[in-house]
Amino acid sequence: MSQHPQASDAPTVQFPVQRLGEPSAPQATPVEALRPRRRLFMVGGLAAAVLGAIGGAGAYAYAGEVPRGTSVLGVDIGGKSRSEAVAALKSGLAWKVRTLGAPVPVRVGEQAAEVNPADVGLAVDVEATVAAAIERSADPVSLLFGSHELDPVVTVDEGKLHDVLGAALGKDARAMKLPSITFAGTTPKATYPVPGRGLHAEKSADAVRDGWLGGAPVVVPIVEIHPTTTKEDVDKLIAEFARPAVAAPVTVTTERGDVTVAPAAIAKSLRLVADKSGRIEPGLDAKKLRAALAGPLGAVEVAPKDAQVSIVGGKPRVTEGAEGRQVDVGALAPALLEVLPLRDGRTVAGKLVTAKPATSAADIAKLGIKERVSTFTTNFTGGLSAPRSQNIVQAAKEVDGALVKPGAVFSLNGRTGERGYAQGYRDAPVILDGKLVPGVGGGTSQFTTTLFNAAYYAGLEDIEHKPHSYYFSRYPAVIESTIFWPNLDLKFRNDTDYGIVIDTSWTADSITVSMYSTKVWDSVKTQYGPRRDITSPKVTKLPKGPTCIPTNGIPGFTQDAFRVFRKAGKEVKREKFTWTYLAEPRFTCG
Repeated sequence: MSQHPQASDAPTVQFPVQRLGEPSAPQATPVEALRPRRRLFMVGGLAAAVLGAIGGAGAYAYAGEVPRGTSVLGVDIGGKSRSEAVAALKSGLAWKVRTLGAPVPVRVGEQAAEVNPADVGLAVDVEATVAAAIERSADPVSLLFGSHELDPVVTVDEGKLHDVLGAALGKDARAMKLPSITFAGTTPKATYPVPGRGLHAEKSADAVRDGWLGGAPVVVPIVEIHPTTTKEDVDKLIAEFARPAVAAPVTVTTERGDVTVAPAAIAKSLRLVADKSGRIEPGLDAKKLRAALAGPLGAVEVAPKDAQVSIVGGKPRVTEGAEGRQVDVGALAPALLEVLPLRDGRTVAGKLVTAKPATSAADIAKLGIKERVSTFTTNFTGGLSAPRSQNIVQAAKEVDGALVKPGAVFSLNGRTGERGYAQGYRDAPVILDGKLVPGVGGGTSQFTTTLFNAAYYAGLEDIEHKPHSYYFSRYPAVIESTIFWPNLDLKFRNDTDYGIVIDTSWTADSITVSMYSTKVWDSVKTQYGPRRDITSPKVTKLPKGPTCIPTNGIPGFTQDAFRVFRKAGKEVKREKFTWTYLAEPRFTCG
């Protein structure tokens, strides 16, 4: 670009124009006009000198990747490359291991505690600290005139720290009440959230990181903890989901027919409980859904059949099971959830899938069931046709062939379920409130005693049993058991390494229970102590009628029985069983 002919680098000096009638103003000389420019040149020269000095200092300060004069916890890492700074900081901090590894005093509310750095991952992140030093944008003037102490980057495991501090919180903690929606029948009931007091994991970690190396106890804040779901959220969930969910049935279509999921079944399997944060996410419990639909599903399903062990000629024989076809309830649950809020279109497709037996012949073959390890027999009173004997046989049928795997607990109530008229049981005398009265299932205590003794002499672990209140001579003293649905049960654990099959059989006047497995003990026998504290029966007169059953009365006593285990010709252990029998009154009628 060409310059104007009159353009010049010299400053322009302007003279004011005097108008007619105005007084003349003092006029500045060209020298005076130039003075400010000269001062400007002087200031500019000084600035240039300073900048030049800083530029030289900057070059000095930034020699290496880490600015010179940078230190961390007293360790100089300035003027070094990244790798050199990392090595120097690691080496320097190694000498401070006593300080860095010392317990950190903390105050959590009113509680004083200590945190061991090693327990919660509290440490200096050397790599991150050096990276922060390199990335730090320092003031050029401070680089010229001073050093720079850089705070270290501190790491901590928030979860572990939260657990440690939570244990120290003590009485200052107050758990928040989590919201939920349950059903009374098909009516939803709300449990509203209530905030608690406790620790916030992130805030606690920040406090410990910031105060770790300060020397003073670290104050960890206690905060109010609110569940994620509010009262308004719960009310909305009831109105928009829970009530519509049980307002009408849902139809499940399958290739073998339709299944109706009644509102009651939906209510039993619907889960509307909060997670740890207090958030309610609707779900369906697949196991509860299957249990609630046991009847309807039976019309379209074919249950798988487990492999069975039967005793033929005194030897175990395995029969292979068979596959079944069942509705995939796990896949059905999410589909049901989608239609539960709807008024119309409450139909979903169910898929029938192959259901394999829980136990195969190959599974049984591994269990070592090869011989009889115990057997026990008791005699009927009244013959096989008597209602009491029929109840005993009915229980024996339901238990026959039961497989008890290693570590499993057998429950007689669990195996037979409720023993009522619908299950084939009849009225026979039972003991109720200390006297014999007619009751459904009477006599099953004899089967219970027979089963208990078979398990006892097999050496299996006794979990639950209760002898009768009165002594009956048809049972072995102390080593016997009664049962009553659902409060009294007989339970034992298979504490061997082998499977056990329970075999039952009966004759016209007796019931026998045998256990088949692999023998663990050479013998299991009983040694009795003498009877003591003998009491005599009292005579009690009852009103004459169908509920009165006369008895002759039986003395009461206390006795010990010792289960003695022998192996390799030696006594290995013995277990003590003790029971006190009441004197059975002599009941007369009328």
